[in-house]
Amino acid sequence: MPELPEVETVRRGVDAAFRGGRISAVEVYNPRTVRRHAPGVADFQASLQGVEITGSGRRGKFMWLALDDGRGLVCHLGMSGQLHVVTDGREAHKHLRGRMTFTDARELWFIDQRTFGFWELAEMDGPVPKTLGHIAPDVFEASFDASASADRLLKRRIEVKKALLDQGWISGVGNIYADEALWRARLRGRRTGDSLTRRKALELLGHVRDVLTESLAVGGTSFDALYVDARGEAGYFARELAVYGRAGQPCKRCGTAIVREVIGDRSAHYCPKCQR
Repeated sequence: MPELPEVETVRRGVDAAFRGGRISAVEVYNPRTVRRHAPGVADFQASLQGVEITGSGRRGKFMWLALDDGRGLVCHLGMSGQLHVVTDGREAHKHLRGRMTFTDARELWFIDQRTFGFWELAEMDGPVPKTLGHIAPDVFEASFDASASADRLLKRRIEVKKALLDQGWISGVGNIYADEALWRARLRGRRTGDSLTRRKALELLGHVRDVLTESLAVGGTSFDALYVDARGEAGYFARELAVYGRAGQPCKRCGTAIVREVIGDRSAHYCPKCQR
């Protein structure tokens, strides 16, 4: 699933292309794409006709387009969703689930092979759509409080890997960046939050921010064609991964073979020497 760097990369591309643009038509080809819009496909399409995109935002793995009627169009990429800026009149993609046409004839396509992603119209609650109110701030938001987040972790008897994936604690982190941050902090994912020192908890949060920043700088992590940015380009952070997806390969710090295990039904990768 695309994590914070991948979603933010897509958001930036869509914002640059369509901020100030006005929607002339919307076509939804699979009702699952707007399954959260109770009035149905026809109402969703009609609700967006003539609306202007005034900006965009993101919280964790969710992004949205700000509309001139005060609402937000939430876009969740799910497992395989892509938002493409289309300007060349190309033939429709076989997994095209939704299309927005703008008054200048450019189009925004939502391609989603596995159909876990969605579009959702939502009222805004301050700077964030109301439907995302249960999602915690991510490490780049002004409202994120590293000190309070560390204190909360220290009170939880939960494996740290699971805590990093808890979008109600901090958002935007998935399997890839959780494993990478834990490696940098020299922590095993099976350690519990209440076993850490406050200093170590803060250090871990610092590594989360660092690894997300570094990935964002190169467009995120792409393992296959399911993740590309709004222009169809892949990210390059896979070249920098220290542990994720590298089971059996030497640790970049000590040379010990990386091990894969399962924590909470999710794969986890670690160095048994560096992360005791």
